[in-house]
Parts: sequence; structure tokens; C-alpha cells
Amino acid sequence: MTHTPQPSIKSRASLAGHPLHPVMIHFPVAALMALVASDLAFWYTQDPFWLRSGLWLAGVGAFGGWIASIAGIIDLVSVARIRRLITGWSHAIVAVVMLSLASLNWLLRFTEPNAVLPWGLGISLVTAGLIALVGWLGGQLVYEHAVGVDVEKSH
Repeated sequence: MTHTPQPSIKSRASLAGHPLHPVMIHFPVAALMALVASDLAFWYTQDPFWLRSGLWLAGVGAFGGWIASIAGIIDLVSVARIRRLITGWSHAIVAVVMLSLASLNWLLRFTEPNAVLPWGLGISLVTAGLIALVGWLGGQLVYEHAVGVDVEKSH
């Protein structure tokens, strides 16, 4: 059985034909995943350096994630074929929950640094799990629905 590729779904939030959302998510994702390691390092060493690095990682992850989400939201609301995909809505809803937790985690660290154990670490772990789910859903949008992928060009 041969698989006929889906027609491409063009991104409206793009630069020179390249969708912005997938480009913008790498630093926030890396920061939020590194936050787990930073929290575990603080738990193990009790070195305040890890509290400071965690504050910065949480801030970069949350703020950068919200900035990256703007491009995703533009595509979700302005491209009818994306709006009709339950995967697109699922990706967006889980991402908002994840970014809300990441923002709460940053606020917790900013106002009460000693609450990193256990609350900050717990929120970091849940956030990392949600990042995995959001990434999987985003992968489905790209690989199963051809969102932002030009499959019509033959090479």
C-alpha cells in the first residue's frame, strides 16, 4: 500500500517560506529541560548557584515559549486547514497549560527561591512531561498533516 502525501499546509507566520514557530521553540524547550537538571543539581548539592541558574532557565523557558507561541497562534487562527485539525487544537491547549506552569515556576522562584524544593522541582518535572506531549503533537502536525512542510516540490 502506498501512502499519498497530504497537500502542504502553508504557515502564515513565516519568513521567506520558513515557518517561524518551529524555529523559535528550540531555546525555550532547551531551557525548560535544562531546568530539570538544574533543580536536580540543587537538590543534590544545595549550591545556591543552581537556584540562580534555575531562575534564569525558568524565565527564558517561559518568556521564550510565550513569544514562540505567538507564531503558532497566528497559524492556528488564520489557516482554516490547521483550525480544523484536532491535533492543532490539542497542541495549542497542552502548550498553554505547559507555559502557564512554566510561568508559575518562574514566579515561584522569583518570589520564594527556597520553594524550589519540592515545588519547583515538581513543576519542572510536570512541565518536562508536557513538553514531550506538546512535541509529539507538533510532530504529528508536521509529519502526518504536512503543516509548514512543502511536500509538493519534487527534488
